Amino acid sequence: MRRLALSVAFPLALTLAGTCHAAPLPPGNSALPPIRHVFVLLLENESFEVTFGKGSPTSYLSHTLPAQGALLREYYAIGHASLDNYIALISGQAPNDQTQLDCAVFADFKATAPGPDAHGQLPGSGCVYPAIVKTLPDQLEPAGLTWKAYMEDMGRNPARESATCGHARVGQPENTHIAQVGDQYAARHNPFVFFHSIIDDQARCDSHVVNLDRLPHDLASIDSTANYIFITPNLCNDGHDPNCVDGQRGGLTAVDGFLRRWVPLITDSPAFRADGMLIITFDESDRAGAAGSAACCAEQPLPGAKYQPGFNGPGGGRIGAVVLSPFVKPATMSTVPYNHYALLATVEAIFGVERLGYAGERDLQLFGTDVFSAAARHPPAQ
Repeated sequence: MRRLALSVAFPLALTLAGTCHAAPLPPGNSALPPIRHVFVLLLENESFEVTFGKGSPTSYLSHTLPAQGALLREYYAIGHASLDNYIALISGQAPNDQTQLDCAVFADFKATAPGPDAHGQLPGSGCVYPAIVKTLPDQLEPAGLTWKAYMEDMGRNPARESATCGHARVGQPENTHIAQVGDQYAARHNPFVFFHSIIDDQARCDSHVVNLDRLPHDLASIDSTANYIFITPNLCNDGHDPNCVDGQRGGLTAVDGFLRRWVPLITDSPAFRADGMLIITFDESDRAGAAGSAACCAEQPLPGAKYQPGFNGPGGGRIGAVVLSPFVKPATMSTVPYNHYALLATVEAIFGVERLGYAGERDLQLFGTDVFSAAARHPPAQ
């Protein structure tokens, strides 16, 4: 394994610095419909050309679902490998040299500055961000909104991780990088456990970061469905492993099977039907060269970072996304450039909270009428 670079820490300064930078709320966006339930479902390591191109093996994802909603043709990942993309989606933090390598050791982030800069970025290197770095859940709760993360297989092997808030001890090797028979959970696909603002409150983390098995029960009513839901399949069903450890066929075949089961459960739920949005996308592209590290939306690196976000380029490549919602006309096609920061910014705008990190860049485009093409036809849920 590559030895990770050490950085200089400022623990006292971080303790005294208070809260992180958050960009002011943008002007009102009339294109945003009254969505109150957001579902994010993240898959693994495929380019747009493979997933949505001609001859794609994912007939359900590439044909059935876009026919029901919107296909975002110019949606981009922000880096490589996996973890940095997940972290960006809930905090707006850019990749650093340890999150880019998926954090084989569950090590604390070592800052090289006393606090976040004017763009909300905390310079340094490491995995578990100090409490000064806030996340979307840290914004939602004070606003009276709820959140929950559902992780497939988490806790199936209690010797590896617990059934809630599953992660290694700080400073210890993360032992979920390789799937086991019966437990194919990967902590690096669970961004919530990489923030002290969440894991330092054990009861809070345990109640919010749970096994996917709980989702059908919670979808039964609007009251039991969180406002923001993040769903991570296991290493087989998210397409990460082409040949799964249990002998099942992985890759895009497993992705399609997973989506056929879980998407109808979500879209038939009372919360989704009233005012929901489901976005299905990938963490990063698997393509090599410039195409696999392409970017959009004037993406910037972490100041002082050792590597570019995509190692060989400024981003994580073009991956595409599908958006389903009562506020989206079937068979909508968008060619507006978006990335993971834009998705975070859109979610924050939907819920009326400030924008974190690079989601707060002034020129970042939020989802608009190119996506929410049916917004005017649907009044707010009562």
